Amino acid sequence: MRQLLLLRHAKSSWDDPRLSDHARPLNARGRRAAIGMGTAMRDLGLAPDIVLVSSARRTLQTLEAISPIEGTPLIEPMDDLYLTTWTSLLDVLRGVRETARSVLLIGHNPGLHDLAMALAGAAAMAGDGPLVRRLAAAYPTGTLTEFAVALPWRQLEAGGGRLLRVLSPADLPGAEPADASDPMA
Repeated sequence: MRQLLLLRHAKSSWDDPRLSDHARPLNARGRRAAIGMGTAMRDLGLAPDIVLVSSARRTLQTLEAISPIEGTPLIEPMDDLYLTTWTSLLDVLRGVRETARSVLLIGHNPGLHDLAMALAGAAAMAGDGPLVRRLAAAYPTGTLTEFAVALPWRQLEAGGGRLLRVLSPADLPGAEPADASDPMA
């Protein structure tokens, strides 16, 4: 059984309108949330062999904030993960070496949320179970999903993951309440 972890970048800053979207950094709340998510990942024993991370500044800063990651994984920043579709993300995952038992992909919505829904497959379409319903409702910044994957990476397909966990920064001890007036929260 393989493990797939999908992590949406933490909350980013919109303070400097001159920055390109690719260059936007995390804001202070996002940095705190990512640090908390890193602690939670370590407490849960989530230690990927490979980390695939979008080349965007906010995803790289999310990776930095969740570190250290146990076991010194291979880290691959990838331009191809920046604001791409779920099918492109799936293609990248199919290229993961077969010896990898656990992969963490750090990316962006809507592609990441769409990928998580596709992996959950028929269960997601039927809304089966509280985890699937929670996943279907939203994929906020800083959210982590964990899937068990039975097939080899090269055969990964829609419906090929069993959803095990949905963890958002709001679930963490001492979490800051979401700002309901912020559409990007």
